Amino acid sequence: MANCIEVSFEFSPPKTPEMEASLWQTIRSLAPLRPRFVSVTYGAGGSTRERTHATVRRIMVETDLEPAAHVTCVAASRGEVDAVVRSYGGIGVRHIVALRGDPPEGSACFTPHPEGYRNAEELVRGIRALGDFEISVAAYPEVHPEAVSPQADLDNLKRKLDVGASRAITQFFFEPAVYLRFVDRVRAAGVTAPIVPGILPVTNFKRVREFARKCGASVPGWLAELFEGLDRDPTTRNLVAAWVAAEQCRKLQEYGVREFHFYTLNRAELTRSICHILGVRDAPVAAVEATAG
Repeated sequence: MANCIEVSFEFSPPKTPEMEASLWQTIRSLAPLRPRFVSVTYGAGGSTRERTHATVRRIMVETDLEPAAHVTCVAASRGEVDAVVRSYGGIGVRHIVALRGDPPEGSACFTPHPEGYRNAEELVRGIRALGDFEISVAAYPEVHPEAVSPQADLDNLKRKLDVGASRAITQFFFEPAVYLRFVDRVRAAGVTAPIVPGILPVTNFKRVREFARKCGASVPGWLAELFEGLDRDPTTRNLVAAWVAAEQCRKLQEYGVREFHFYTLNRAELTRSICHILGVRDAPVAAVEATAG
């Protein structure tokens, strides 16, 4: 891959036939970039369980992409979660993104199922016991909003990696220094696993503010100023968004970062533009024939 950059993409399962058609346009548009893997999210409270499974299965059948299925602890017993993981293994999925998960809509905080996994560390242990899966977990450069302290959050990440996860993917952030300081703390704690930065292109600034509020990410003032007045100017907004994310990645590259995970929001154009700026280009047609089907 150009410049030795590796990328991966996150998709969400579609809710309607129209959204499914749009998602598959996005997948086919991004597939020629040969991502390392593509992940498929799992809704709060397990609300997208069947749609997530269907999307993962279709990626397995219709493309040559490597899907990474999100699995959470929410609203399911250990037996139910284990059955999901086994079903993925049965169709050839070898990569799981193991997350505690967000509470169901209307719930103020996460409550473990009485017979379920209590947290992501237990979930990683359980998945590891079920087979030789590659396991990714979440990391929070600006601290998980429910963590009692930054150190407790770091200790939790270290436990997830110590029991079998192979990498962490960060929550989105906008200041490269936020990620770099976090990685310094992670390395000082003795963690050597990859900490992959999660990049969120801004398609809707109001929506990004809401995402940030829920996950504890900061939105710098300079970013708000850049998008001010662009709500009704999507062409300019997309140009600005591509520049912001590409500059973020370029600055991280200067410090040796070579892998990026893009939260696509099921849209291809911004992610393709950013990858192009970074030197990640379409593979030769012969290499992606299976993906175009």
